[in-house]
Amino acid sequence: MKLNLSSMLDELGRVTDEPGRLTRTFLSPAMERAVKLVGCWLQDAGMDVKVDPVGNVIGFRKSPKPGAKTLILGSHLDTVRDAGRFDGPLGVLLPIVALYELNSRGIALPFNIEIVGFSEEEGVRFASAYLGSEGYTGRLKAGTLALRDAAGISVRDAIRQFSDQPLPKPRYRRRDVLGYVEVHIEQGPVLERENLAVGVVSAIAGQSRFKLTWTGKAGHAGTTPMALRRDAFAGAAEFALAAEQLARRTAGLVATVGSLTVAPGAANVIPGQVVHTLDVRHAQDRVRRAALLKLGRLTAQIAKKRGLKVAWQRTQDNGATDCSPGLTAQLARSVQAVQGRSLSLVSGAGHDGVVMSALAPIAMLFVRCRDGLSHHPDEYASPKDLRVALKVMIDFLEKLAGRSG
Repeated sequence: MKLNLSSMLDELGRVTDEPGRLTRTFLSPAMERAVKLVGCWLQDAGMDVKVDPVGNVIGFRKSPKPGAKTLILGSHLDTVRDAGRFDGPLGVLLPIVALYELNSRGIALPFNIEIVGFSEEEGVRFASAYLGSEGYTGRLKAGTLALRDAAGISVRDAIRQFSDQPLPKPRYRRRDVLGYVEVHIEQGPVLERENLAVGVVSAIAGQSRFKLTWTGKAGHAGTTPMALRRDAFAGAAEFALAAEQLARRTAGLVATVGSLTVAPGAANVIPGQVVHTLDVRHAQDRVRRAALLKLGRLTAQIAKKRGLKVAWQRTQDNGATDCSPGLTAQLARSVQAVQGRSLSLVSGAGHDGVVMSALAPIAMLFVRCRDGLSHHPDEYASPKDLRVALKVMIDFLEKLAGRSG
């Protein structure tokens, strides 16, 4: 049966942990089902398939050329809560279809091909992203393994429950890899504004994530005078607004408080403790770090003024990542050959390429998404644009084969 990219995206988009909306998180039941489904498509593309101890599904096809290097293609299979069906899976399924099409034409590539569906990138379950690619590259650290989800299960325990195998070691040495290439929807409006189906990424913005815990004192909402309150939520709310104001004043900076838990959590009780996330991003590391220093001083000032204690826990920190000039230029030539014009973009969103850059040179292809919308059930890339992206990938692989043959 011929593989059809749009149909595959639709079918995978129905694999969810939450009926009525698309949600797949790290090592969840839906993720296990997704991995099995993608594994079948990888086999249809003529690949050997395995699932590693952190839940990454890996397809491998060896080149007939002795001593060949490996080109890695992929993205993530997990989603945010109430997600769209393109963010992540597109970068796994499109290479599968591209390889299937090349196989049908009898084209043998002079390098090994590996397609990876990473088990986690979004950071939903543990508030720390890239668990899949960090596992794949052997970069999972003790601090990350100790992080716990809402049920109190640690990353380490979740992996042990999934597999009795030891954590994976890096699959490759850098000298053995041609590169890592990821296809992803743009998650922004530039391609739509320029009326282009695809564009090439030049760099990925740096990103820092934290959990902040504000501790005050719970008390009766009706009998505790306002002047005597130590309201943890009021402190957290003041901080969130201050972070927003700082980002608005700083060109290119974005700061988000995206998840918040209030305790005790009753209508008639002053909040005694609040835990919330903070996500800060900028294309220049020095600007991001300067903003974090300012936010650190702000928390201390707010806590002192309100009689609170505040603790920061860093859950993720990645510097800005440049894409490979060589691979990016090759990808741009393929975009120009198919589309007639190539546009360079900086990604404000994080991607598995950030982690994979420690293993290999990276390149990224962006695909136009309607209204620049992502992390939303209405996320959409048209079949016409998907066909352009597929043609670009096939052209890229053929051109790379000519250069590597």
